[in-house]
Amino acid sequence: MANDQLSATLGAIQAYAALEHVPIMEDQGIRELVGLLKIQQPKQILEIGAAIGFSAIKIAEALPASELDTVERDETRYQKAVEFIAQSGFSDRIRIFHADALELSLADLKKQYDAIFIDAAKGQYERFFDKYEELLATGGIIYCDNMAMHGLSDIPLSEVPRRKRTMIRNLAAFKEHMLNHPGYDTELLSSGDGIMICRKK
Repeated sequence: MANDQLSATLGAIQAYAALEHVPIMEDQGIRELVGLLKIQQPKQILEIGAAIGFSAIKIAEALPASELDTVERDETRYQKAVEFIAQSGFSDRIRIFHADALELSLADLKKQYDAIFIDAAKGQYERFFDKYEELLATGGIIYCDNMAMHGLSDIPLSEVPRRKRTMIRNLAAFKEHMLNHPGYDTELLSSGDGIMICRKK
């Protein structure tokens, strides 16, 4: 019965996302992320960008021994995430914060996480990293989604729509920063919309 409830919840999330144009992870991307997390087996996970709770629920489903904290700044999405997380049956393992991740006090969070998943404002990835990486355990991994930005990262900046250029420029600078960061081993996967994996040395 619990599995039926979870399947129904995930279906409701995907239907709501399609209807309300809420970006949630594509099937290939979430499969890849969950696969990587299953290999790592983190116990404490922090997600920046809950949206309506889809990825948090999929992670909780895949890693029954894990606990996950997630942050969402949009009021409507936060409320829907609370609702969907409750329906999923994972409220005991998923804590959701209604806050701007750049303003949330670190004192509200756990002192250390084994994995951090960044999937929020793409142009702010480096600021999220700078703020939260101190909470990452040695050997822990930061996962960053949407590094390809639906192909926009692979074309000349002059061909990118003007309103998205700053975001793409910031994303490219962050990618370059992490690939050359002396404290991290970083690789970029082309799966889904591009996942960057940064392991803390």
